Amino acid sequence: MRITHLCLGCFFPDGYSYQENMLPKYHKKLGHDVSVVASLQTFDKNGNVNYMDKASEYRNEYDIPVQRLDYKAPLKVYRKLKRFIGTYEAIEKTNPDVLFIHGCQFMDMDVVVRYLKKHPNVTVYVDNHADFSNSAKNWVSFTFLHKILWRHCAKIINPYTKKFYGVLPARVDFLKNVYGLPENKIELLVMGADDEKVEAALQPEVRKEIRGKYGIADDDFLIITGGKIDNFKKQILYLMEAVNKLQNEKIKLIVFGSVIPELKEKVEALVSSYTQYIGWVQSDQTDKYYAASDLVVFPGRHSVFWEQVAGLGKPMLCKSWDGTKHVDLGGNVIFLEKDSAEEIYEILKDLVDNPEKYQKMKNIAERESMKTFSYLDIARRSIQE
Repeated sequence: MRITHLCLGCFFPDGYSYQENMLPKYHKKLGHDVSVVASLQTFDKNGNVNYMDKASEYRNEYDIPVQRLDYKAPLKVYRKLKRFIGTYEAIEKTNPDVLFIHGCQFMDMDVVVRYLKKHPNVTVYVDNHADFSNSAKNWVSFTFLHKILWRHCAKIINPYTKKFYGVLPARVDFLKNVYGLPENKIELLVMGADDEKVEAALQPEVRKEIRGKYGIADDDFLIITGGKIDNFKKQILYLMEAVNKLQNEKIKLIVFGSVIPELKEKVEALVSSYTQYIGWVQSDQTDKYYAASDLVVFPGRHSVFWEQVAGLGKPMLCKSWDGTKHVDLGGNVIFLEKDSAEEIYEILKDLVDNPEKYQKMKNIAERESMKTFSYLDIARRSIQE
């Protein structure tokens, strides 16, 4: 089949492992003819949002053709509302059997509908990455953008859509409750881990290399956390405090990621013989760091790292958020109910004092979560094969 991934309501950063990157990669590996039509929105080398200078066409790292569309003028308005130059022609050029739309939050949805009216045999899937943790945070965003504008975009594509996917349970609810889409068309389609990177990261020499680089012995119990350290994830400070409080020479913590200026001094003050802050790690290396760990802790807001680590088969401690508990497949995750160093300390101490509890978490992670969060399987499920 010819599958076109339409990334106009979202970013499309080459070289990353977001769903927008992984589904095209694994659809191609399943034998399909894959194309991407995307906006100019991308990330810089530090993971911050920026924009390409102009429209372009190229083949990406997976040899998939990508067409980048420029915004209509005035730029200040249409970067936000997402009107593009040449949307119809770009879709027409790829001649899709399947159109996979990443995010329904773009005004050019009416152009997509116009194309589908003339091509009724195209099968359409739409996913959603918006929920109340990252969207609709003020009156204008909730009432004008989501309840009126983006709801309208979701409604007009609905008659042509086979399935709407929320990539978290909370994002399934957002499709139902904010956009008013029919429940029988909505499913959870989890994000996941790149199978090739998982296989490479879990090689014994990778564990040895990462641990050796930071002076971590093979029999040390290594905890790792990573991602952007900001006001939504400052609970990482509590994790550092908890590991320091354990005062166990065999339990070590590595923290990586960018830190906002107002938290940098606090992070550095908690570095000790038990905890290390190693700065930014390039996105193509994060799997290796997580794979070298015994336990991964995410004490702050959800990020795509949760699913990537689940796909690596690692047990986790994660902050309890409504609509994000899908990473727990029967005991591979312990959820943190409080924002406190004391709670993390008590859980870590319990796992150290009762190694059979940790072993049970590890067994479930390796047996269940690696398959559930495999992007090869997710890609297959996403087009109802």
